[in-house]
Amino acid sequence: MDDIVLNPRYHDVLSLVKGFRNGVVYGSKIRFPHALVMTLLFRNGSLQEKVSAILSATKAHARGLAFFVTGYKSLMLLQRYLSASGKNTDVHTFIAGFISGYFVFGEKTSVNQQIILYLFSRISMGLVNTALKATNLKTPKNSFALFAALCWGMVMVLFRRDKTVLQDSLKNSMTYLYEDSNHWTSLKTLLWHNK
Repeated sequence: MDDIVLNPRYHDVLSLVKGFRNGVVYGSKIRFPHALVMTLLFRNGSLQEKVSAILSATKAHARGLAFFVTGYKSLMLLQRYLSASGKNTDVHTFIAGFISGYFVFGEKTSVNQQIILYLFSRISMGLVNTALKATNLKTPKNSFALFAALCWGMVMVLFRRDKTVLQDSLKNSMTYLYEDSNHWTSLKTLLWHNK
């Protein structure tokens, strides 16, 4: 069996299998603990409903990553095969990511939205770092503090002006922190229970 697995002739196809496997494993490792904590802290319902929600979110994340990796790698292989040079380019990379992202993560679900927002934040930081690198500018010592200040300043204005434009979990967290803390009816609802 190792002869087949290690044969370079099967490498491309087996890389799809391994990519799918890694998507399932990584998606499960990332989502399960997050879903477990968030469900136990914030979700109401029976134990069975909570377990179902945890497993559903874990499955969605693992499935999404597995299918994205497989779709992306398949499209990269196809484009490499069709390319005159037999090599992939940045355009191929973008096309494979674009098509796979559209079909795998295009539905607006809570899991997909969290994944896309995570990606967007990392892309934004990557673009800033790319611009700094291209211009040979030095990163100011307090750049992260300025970035943090800008993020918090902007989100607070958005929340104050029209919180409906914010993503639901962020809006709910901010409501809990900044609005619910303005109301109580007793010592119990001041310190122990929110409402």
